[in-house]
Order: sequence, then structure tokens, then C-alpha cells
Amino acid sequence: MSRAPASGLLYGAHVRANSIRQHYLRFGGTGTAIVIVPGISTTAAQWAFIAERLCIGHDVYVLDVRGRGLSESGPHLNYSLDACASDLVSFAGALGLGPYTLMGHSMGGRIGIRAARWRPSSVEQLILIDPPVSGPGRRAYPIPIEPLLKLLHSAKRGEIDAALRSPSAPRWPEQHIRARAEWMHTCDERALIEGHRGFHHDDIHRDLAHLSVPTALIVAGRGGVIRPEDETEIRRLLPSIAIRTLESAGHQMQIDDTEGFLSIVEELLARPVRPSRVHVQQTGDQ
Repeated sequence: MSRAPASGLLYGAHVRANSIRQHYLRFGGTGTAIVIVPGISTTAAQWAFIAERLCIGHDVYVLDVRGRGLSESGPHLNYSLDACASDLVSFAGALGLGPYTLMGHSMGGRIGIRAARWRPSSVEQLILIDPPVSGPGRRAYPIPIEPLLKLLHSAKRGEIDAALRSPSAPRWPEQHIRARAEWMHTCDERALIEGHRGFHHDDIHRDLAHLSVPTALIVAGRGGVIRPEDETEIRRLLPSIAIRTLESAGHQMQIDDTEGFLSIVEELLARPVRPSRVHVQQTGDQ
């Protein structure tokens, strides 16, 4: 009889850092550290399938951002970008992580940019996964908040399964529909609203211009979040950045094309990391 492969999950745990309870999942346990920061309405549990694949030879930590999953939430919390970036810096410090690879998806990428600017000595490499590039004086983030709030309300009523299987919902594999249905209700509504508002009020381009850590950007070819003109501006602000495009995928690229996404991530993790600022023209050269 065939035996299911052993899971790379070591444990889930909580740590008090930046004066709040932060929950995380740890995978692998050996090798260089990777910290994954999910997006605006996604939890650590929903990134476990990626951590399982990356934890061979890596020590992978997946964080629940405040107001999501099992991390602290509530009306007493500040859900600003600065607060979330402070959480991340304090989280890595509390766990005693040495220089680590910081991998952030969507809002998690924006959190990673600010944290890496604040504490560059702690970050070996920054991998940005389709972060919103909206901000003051810029075009609006193309994904509106209203459908997300509607989904949250259905989750809190216990009706999300039907919503995720409606004709208008993304055609996700069953495991991801179930994970979304299980964890969506944990999102704090104000955390979603303030996070989305921050996409338009916080200027991460100013942070990009001051980054001193090796940085890579993965763009969703069908996402509409990052356009060619955005890539041009990002290269101007950070000439050393390595850019990859996953043409087949939308914003949730880790689900839309898991193998393509992992191929890019693994290539970026394996590349020599050089701190010098050298112009790299790499869009689409997977």
C-alpha cells in the first residue's frame, strides 16, 4: 500500500512581538530562513501548500498578518502599513532569525518593502509577488473592496461555500476553495477596509527608491495589478531589481499556476544574491 508523503509542517505557534500576538506556521526547519507574508484576506494556512514545496532545504515561516487567521485582531488594533511592517520586523527579531528571504504576496509585498527599508540588515533577499502599485496621485488598485467585503459577510454567516462556487467565482481547485471557505471568516472587516485604503494612501514607490537589499518582482501576466509602465518606473527607482512575469496567471498566481510560480521562486532563491546595484533586464525570461 502506498504511503502519503510526510508533511514538512513542524508546528503552528504564537509569539508576542510588537506588543501583539502573532501566529505563524513553520515548515522544514533547516537551511536558510524564508518568511512568507500573505495578502490582504489570506492566511498562513492558505499558503501552507507553497511552504510545503519550499521547505526542502529551507526553514519556512508563514505569518498571519494582524487581523487575519489566528493572529490578534480587534477594534484596539491599528491596521496601517506601518503597524504591519513593525509586526514583521519584531516577529523576525523575536524568533531570532538571521538574514532571511522575505517573500510577500500583494499587500504582503508592500509590508515587505517597508520592513526591508527599515531593517535591511535582517533581509537577505526580498521577493515581491504582484504587490499593488497604487498610491497617492496614482491609478486606483484594480480590485475593488466591495466584493471582498461581501465574501467576508457570507463567510461570517456560514454561507461562503456557495459564494465560492458561484458562476462568477474564480475556477480554483477544490483544496483552495475549501481553504478559502474555512479561513475567510477570520479576517477583521476593518483590517480589510484599512488595508485596501492604504493601497491608495501609502507611497511604496518612495520606499522602493531607498531599498538596499537584493529585490525581485514577480508579475502576474493576467492580473492587471502591475502594467508595463509600472515595471518601467520600478526599474527606474530600483535599477538592480530582477523582474519575472508569469504570463499564465492572475493575481492569485500561486493558485492559478502553482508549478510556474514555484519554478520562478525556486530560480530566484537559487540565484547568486549580489548587493551591488546592477541593471538587470529580465522580464519574462523564465
